[in-house]
Amino acid sequence: MIEPLTPDMVFKCLSDETRARMTLLITLKGELCVCELTTALEQSQPKISRHLSQLRSCAILEDRRQGQWVYYRLHPHLPDWVHEMLQVVLNANRRWLGSDAERLERMHARPDRAAVCG
Repeated sequence: MIEPLTPDMVFKCLSDETRARMTLLITLKGELCVCELTTALEQSQPKISRHLSQLRSCAILEDRRQGQWVYYRLHPHLPDWVHEMLQVVLNANRRWLGSDAERLERMHARPDRAAVCG
């Protein structure tokens, strides 16, 4: 069982631009792997992994392993208010996230959830 999330915990965790963008992309797409996030955000794998670790520690994200790959999604026990807030922020800021989403869509050989992430 995760500790109940409070607004200060959520906003501190999402106060970094990279973590905010990652979380909104995952909100948009449902689930993404590290390689998709590195492409979308044009960041190094170690930086993306570090931010993903912080989001997992905050209980914003949950990961699942498929073979040697790790996929990230919103934590299934997030309170409704967090889901609602993320959706409102996503809907109001699609232009801010636009370049990231476009790079993700243009990514060659994007993994499907049944395949490996290359």
